[in-house]
Amino acid sequence: MAPTLPPWAVRLRAERRNRLWSQREMARQLVEAADETTRARLPARESIIRRIRAYEAGDHQPGDPYRLLYCRVFGIEETDLFDTPPAAVVPTVREWTGTVVTVPPLPWVWEPRGTVNAVYDTSRDDLMLDRRQAVKALAVTAGLPLIDPVQRWLAKTPHQPVGTAANGRIGAEEVAQLETTANVFRTWDHSHGGGLARKAVIGQLNEVADLLRESHPHAIALRLFRVMAEMSKIAATMSWDCGMQTAAQKCYVLALQATKSVGDRPLGASILASMARQLLYLGHPRDALELVRLALDGVRGTASPRLMAMLRTREAWAYAALGRPEAFRRATDAAEDAFTDISDGDHDPDWITYFDAAELAGVTGGRYLDMARRDSRYAGDALHYIGRALQLRQRSSMRSLALDRIGLAQAYLLAGDLDAALSVGTAATQTATQVQSDRVRVQLRELCADIEPHRDPAAADLAQQIRETLAR
Repeated sequence: MAPTLPPWAVRLRAERRNRLWSQREMARQLVEAADETTRARLPARESIIRRIRAYEAGDHQPGDPYRLLYCRVFGIEETDLFDTPPAAVVPTVREWTGTVVTVPPLPWVWEPRGTVNAVYDTSRDDLMLDRRQAVKALAVTAGLPLIDPVQRWLAKTPHQPVGTAANGRIGAEEVAQLETTANVFRTWDHSHGGGLARKAVIGQLNEVADLLRESHPHAIALRLFRVMAEMSKIAATMSWDCGMQTAAQKCYVLALQATKSVGDRPLGASILASMARQLLYLGHPRDALELVRLALDGVRGTASPRLMAMLRTREAWAYAALGRPEAFRRATDAAEDAFTDISDGDHDPDWITYFDAAELAGVTGGRYLDMARRDSRYAGDALHYIGRALQLRQRSSMRSLALDRIGLAQAYLLAGDLDAALSVGTAATQTATQVQSDRVRVQLRELCADIEPHRDPAAADLAQQIRETLAR
């Protein structure tokens, strides 16, 4: 058992991870927050990174000037950050990664009527919440408080019929329009990111939940539940893409529960995979692997090849994050094998069609890039897969194009090809201006931090271009 970390150390690590920042990016943020006089006195970047590691390990609290700089970067009062741990953040001691647990707890409701009410209440509250306040709500649930309740998704429970009325306020034509609307929102998210359309999705989700508070014929109710599940998932992904971690996880949980109400295991598995992806970004690979395994158990023998390929890439992602390259390769091979089995006759639902050959290559390349940061021998694999993703990617998928190009530039840096990195990095920066995505901004900041140490005029020019893009 690992020793209990002091609450302030857990908080420092949680605030950083929930912003999707590496320790190197955290160091850059601290430097940026300093005034000119203080900045001149700060040590080299690597020294600051060592201090951050020590603070998050609980070795000692930050002293001046780092204490003040942390408060500036996080926008949190000193007493809140260091002296009085907030109710929303508690340390846990377990064999898995230290977690951040939300208070109040996630809306665990597994029966249809309760799920509808929870979706309605959550979406209504979200519509009234100022986005700046929502972004500050960064705590997520991980570990046993998340993994144990999620197990109920697979549990056999007494059947509760959905929709028993003879007639309802809407018919099949209106439901088809809602289904089309969900597809439009999903396409927008894939193309431009969630920044501009998130509130529209939340508003439509609230309307669907309101409809389900009424009585409908069984067939109509089933379709409405699926629309509610899909829109909850889209809202979750858009929230996550905007950096609104707490809102994202709540919507994922509600989406998962809606799928259970109608017995849609494949959609539920895809939601678990999305929840795992969020945890992977926030530094909880063991928890993510548990969710992926649960998803695989839920659709074993019934998943389409495309869905199975996607789930295997999530499994591979978790293994890469855990530093298990052989397990990563096995899971990646399984994903590629499943993908080759895709045929025109599979009739995959719209929510999984995004997972094409470009997405498979891009996700795989991204994981090789992660491993290359620890061992540069993987840089060649990262270049191969990300390069293939760029060749295959649809030009309308602007967010994915931006992420691919940033990743490719980082891979070139790790491979020692500065000229190629700067060329691709310039294109990546231009693409990033066309999307509203916190993930793109985070990765662009990482690229800037990777470029800055190079004493080359072209590198300095690109770093300045990135800073100007991020300042918009």
